Amino acid sequence: MDREILQWENEGEQLRAEKKYAEAAAKFEAVLAKDPTFVRAHLALAVVYYNLEDYEKSVAHGEKAVELEPTDSFNHVALSVTYQRAFEGTRDPVFIQRAETAKARAQQY
Repeated sequence: MDREILQWENEGEQLRAEKKYAEAAAKFEAVLAKDPTFVRAHLALAVVYYNLEDYEKSVAHGEKAVELEPTDSFNHVALSVTYQRAFEGTRDPVFIQRAETAKARAQQY
């Protein structure tokens, strides 16, 4: 694993813990600029963008994590939670349907 990526990830996690979500997003986006397949950065961005109330980006990163590691049940559970949070923010019922589907897929692995 690239040390620079791990350093950026750690910095992003620290910023997220400090609730500096915009700065954390920039760190995790920098990670993805260097390695777009880094699943933990996608999972972190799903949370960060939720906190920034950018539900479209939050969902996109959750879905990308599942796309990259489709047999990891944790990613499906995280995606289900991401959909639930998107529903909370938007009240769009489609997210509840997607949350249930992701939850069911998590149980397959």
